[in-house]
Amino acid sequence: MDVLLDLLNSRPLINGEEQDALADPAEGRRWAREHGGDGSLAELALLREARDALRDVARGKSSPAALGPLLEGVHQTPEITADGLRWTVVTPPHARLAVETVLAWAATEHNMPGRLRPCANDACQLFLLDRSRANRARWCSMAVCGNREKARRHYERTR
Repeated sequence: MDVLLDLLNSRPLINGEEQDALADPAEGRRWAREHGGDGSLAELALLREARDALRDVARGKSSPAALGPLLEGVHQTPEITADGLRWTVVTPPHARLAVETVLAWAATEHNMPGRLRPCANDACQLFLLDRSRANRARWCSMAVCGNREKARRHYERTR
């Protein structure tokens, strides 16, 4: 699930300017390798495509069917081991990290439905995974976005 949030949040707004960790080939290669990828240009292109599709799905702008093209040619193979049955996902090498991210999204939606959401701060592009008991988290960071929003609302009330 960490790779899912890391990919979704790889395009933050910093001082009002969008920063894309996957835009620069050298920085994108580093990001992909840190997350278990090979850093190839084909992998980076697919990661950008996966990120955009996942963002649209998480924001409700697209249906989950939009993720289908990312899974073309992917299949699972069973293997019997001493510990029992194990399924292995088989992907083209450059697609492994993007496919893992889509699978992490699917697992999150299955195990924690509705918990992956965009930050409630309109000036923020980040996502959060709400792990709170009440499922009421609204901001990617209480120290940054939450504090700003609460201060803004307080200022408007007292004005």
